[in-house]
Amino acid sequence: MGEAAQQSYPTATLYIVATPIGNVTDISVRALHILGMVDAVACEDTRNTGNLLTRFGLSRPMISAHQHNEREVADKIIVRLLAGERIALVSDAGTPGVSDPGARIVDAVRAAGLRVVPVPGASAAVTALSASGLVNDQFYFIGFLPAKARQRETALLQLLTVSATLVFYEAPHRILDCVEALVGVFQPERQVVFARELTKLFEEIHRCPLSEALAWVKADAHREKGEYVVLLEGAASGGDAEAADAERILNILLAECSVKQAANLTAQITGRKKNALYERALEIKGAQD
Repeated sequence: MGEAAQQSYPTATLYIVATPIGNVTDISVRALHILGMVDAVACEDTRNTGNLLTRFGLSRPMISAHQHNEREVADKIIVRLLAGERIALVSDAGTPGVSDPGARIVDAVRAAGLRVVPVPGASAAVTALSASGLVNDQFYFIGFLPAKARQRETALLQLLTVSATLVFYEAPHRILDCVEALVGVFQPERQVVFARELTKLFEEIHRCPLSEALAWVKADAHREKGEYVVLLEGAASGGDAEAADAERILNILLAECSVKQAANLTAQITGRKKNALYERALEIKGAQD
């Protein structure tokens, strides 16, 4: 703490403070120092943040800043920053602005010409990646998929040829819908990692082929509880993999569209030649009939 106190903490500054995603002891020394010295803490839920502060013997004025009032709160924060105050911005867990409220506030503060200082800490996505064993120098963070089935499927189809590891967040009550959608779009041999309740008492990290994913979730009722990070192995590189992806997309679209529409959409998604896809679609339809 003494080392943290010797550092510079400018006034008229918004501090973006990452907080623990589960285990309260994951908070950093620097974060604690800042939370103890700012003029106010803007937070997603004042009760959760109040409990966190109390755990460490801290008490600061709080500003409710959630997804429904970000723009309004941003104006109030800017006024206070212009008066020379220091304000911390936190979410309920993890890093603000990453699938959590905060990005609009940061954007407004920057647009006002004021300083923003990040205070790094826990991130569920990076935590899950570090323990996944998926060997890939790139990852593609998607966050939460759409709630509606058709929109979710459309979003996933656009990710079919992405070679980076795909990173999703999912709520416990939607994990089965998420897995069913993944199984319906991606190749069954792709590796998937489920990271549930990270850093908490009942933390569970499981890796398996996508073909086994649904059975794993259904095997234990407790697996439909707790927040998830879901990691999916990226697409294999090379022409064979791309052709397989195009074939899979074409088959999915043919169940809902005409031959012409399916070929056109597959061409737009994959970049492959429309005429060849049209001929292949006719073959598939012919075999089905």
